[in-house]
Amino acid sequence: MQKISALIFLLLFSLTIGFGQAYKGLIEASKVVTPDGHYQDEYTFDASVDPQRWTKEKPGLHISFASTDKLYFRSEVPDLQPESLVWEQAGWRGERLNTTLVVWSPDTLDQVRFVLHDLVGSKGAVLKKENIKLNLVRYVLSNYPYGASNLDCGPSPYKDVFLMPDRFEPFERFQLPGRTSRPVWLSLEVPAGTEPGQYQGTIDVKTDHYSATLTLKIKVQQPTLPPPSEWKFRLDLWQNPWVLAWYNHVEPWSEEHKLLLKKHMKLYADAGGKYITTYAVHSPWADNSFRIEGTMIDWTKQADGSWKFDYDIFDQYVTLAMEAGVDEAITIYSPVPWGNRFRYRDGKTGNYAYEIMAPDSKEYKAFWNIFLTDLKAHLQRKGWFEKTYIGINESEMKQTLAAIQVVKDHSKDWRITYAGDWHKELDLLLSDYSFLYGKEPSMKEAAERSARGASSTYYVCCNPAKPNNFVFSPPIEGRWISWYAVAYGYDGFLRWAYDAWPEDPTRDARHGSWAAGDCFLVYPGANSGIRFEKLREGISDAEKIRVLREKAAKSTDKNVKKLMLEFDQHLKSFTTERDFNEQKITDAVQTGEKLLDQLSETLK
Repeated sequence: MQKISALIFLLLFSLTIGFGQAYKGLIEASKVVTPDGHYQDEYTFDASVDPQRWTKEKPGLHISFASTDKLYFRSEVPDLQPESLVWEQAGWRGERLNTTLVVWSPDTLDQVRFVLHDLVGSKGAVLKKENIKLNLVRYVLSNYPYGASNLDCGPSPYKDVFLMPDRFEPFERFQLPGRTSRPVWLSLEVPAGTEPGQYQGTIDVKTDHYSATLTLKIKVQQPTLPPPSEWKFRLDLWQNPWVLAWYNHVEPWSEEHKLLLKKHMKLYADAGGKYITTYAVHSPWADNSFRIEGTMIDWTKQADGSWKFDYDIFDQYVTLAMEAGVDEAITIYSPVPWGNRFRYRDGKTGNYAYEIMAPDSKEYKAFWNIFLTDLKAHLQRKGWFEKTYIGINESEMKQTLAAIQVVKDHSKDWRITYAGDWHKELDLLLSDYSFLYGKEPSMKEAAERSARGASSTYYVCCNPAKPNNFVFSPPIEGRWISWYAVAYGYDGFLRWAYDAWPEDPTRDARHGSWAAGDCFLVYPGANSGIRFEKLREGISDAEKIRVLREKAAKSTDKNVKKLMLEFDQHLKSFTTERDFNEQKITDAVQTGEKLLDQLSETLK
C-alpha cells in the first residue's frame, strides 16, 4: 500500500512539474484561435429569426427568380412574393443582363446543379448558352446588420457579427444544407451582333432527388451599348497591387504576380475602369491598409547629395494596366501624404530613411522641383504625361494649397486631382475634382466646371452611411450611385478601394474599425460580387442614358421629346433624395429603367 501511495505521489509531482515548466515558444491558448478540422468556405453560425417559417415549407427543392436589388439570407426562408420560374427582361445588344436565382429547402439537397440551353429567337436566331454565366453567392462576415445607417468612420456599436451574401464563386454543383437558402447570380451577355427580337430558352435545375425547369424570356432591343473600353463614365477605384502578391504568396512584381494582376485588372476594365492608381510615396495613407501600399518610384539620395529616381515598378504597372484596358488616366499619389512623411533610400548606408517635409517649407519646394522635373521628363518619354494627374486626398487645406502652388509653379501643364470636400478656392486649380457625397458644390458650380472642360466626380468612403457599397448596403444603392452621378451632372464615381483586402477577404469583409466592405469591392481570384456587379449595372445605365440623349437630340419625333422631358423630370428626383428608404430608391431606379426601355423602343 505504501508503494502505491509513493507512486501516486511521484506521478502527481511529475505532472505538477510538467505543467509548471517554462517551454520555449510558449503562447497562452486563450490568445489564439482554435483550429478547425476542415476549411470552411464561409461561416455558418447564423440562425433564423423565424424558424417556424421553415416548418411550413414543403419538403424538397424550392427555386425562384428574384430581384438583384436586395439580399437573401442563408438561414431565412426568402421573402419572394410571388415566386417565379420565369425571368422576363429587355436589354440592348452589347448589354449584360443580371438576375438572381434563390434555391432553398427545409431539408438537405445534394448535387444541386444547372443545365443551360440556348435561347432561340422568334425568327430562328440563337443566343448561345455560352453567354450565360452562373456564380454561387457566398456569405461574408459584416460588423453591421443589413441596411444599417447608424455608422460613421469609427468602430461598430454591435458586439456581434452578421452574415451577408456578396462574394461570387464559380461552381459545378453544390450541397444545400436543410433550412438554408442559397442565391445564385445569373448574368447574360447579349453580344453586340445579336439580331433584335424576342428570345426564349430554359435552364434545368437538378438535385439528387428533385428537378425543376426555369424559363428565360429576353427581348433584345435595337440599340447597341458600346464596349466598356468606350464608356465615358469615369470610374476611379483605387488599387493596391501589393495585396495580390501577399494573398497569393508570390514575390511582388514577379512574373507570377503580373499574371495575377492582368486578370485582376481586366475585371476593373470590364466595368469601365478609367484610372490607374500609382504611388510616388511609400505608404501615403497613415499606414492604415492591411497591406501597405508601397512606392512605385524609388527615391535615392546619393552620396554627393543628388537624387536618383527608379521608375521600374511604376512603368511595369502602368503598362500592365493599359494592356488590360485601363488606359485613360494615371493618378500619382501623393505630394501630401499623411503626416507629410516621405521615405527615401540613403545612398551612403543603403538604409531607408524618413523625412518630414511640409508643403509650405523650403525643403519641400526644393525637393519637389527636382522630382517633378525628373518625373515630367520620364512621363513625356513614355508618352503618358498628357493623361497623368498628381493626386491629393482629403488633406488639410493649407497644405493642399501649398502643394498645388509648388506643382503649378513648376509647370502650368501639370494636371492635379483632389478627392475631398468641396472648397471653392480649389475649383480653378484642379483639372479633376472628386467630392465627398454630401460635401459637394451646387449643381450650377458643377456645371461650370464641366463647361470649361474640367472633370468632376463624387465619392463615398467610410461615410456617409447611405448611399454606399458596404456588404450590408442594400444592393440597389450600388446601382443608384450612377443614377445620381448622371442626375447631378458628374462625370463619374470614385471609391477607395478596389482591392484593399483585409486578413481573410473571402470569408470576412471586416477591416479594423471601418464598415465591412468599405475597403474592397472585388475578391481574390478576380472574382466579382453583388456590390461590384450592381455598381457596374448602374454605370451601364449611365452609358445607355448618354447614348439615348445623343440620339434624342437628333430626333424630330414629338413622342421622343415628350419621353425625354418625362425622363429628365424623373432624373431630378435623384438629386433631392435624402431618406434612402430601400423601396423608394428601388422604385426610382425601376421607373427610370422603364422610361429608358420606352426610349429604346422609340429611338431605333
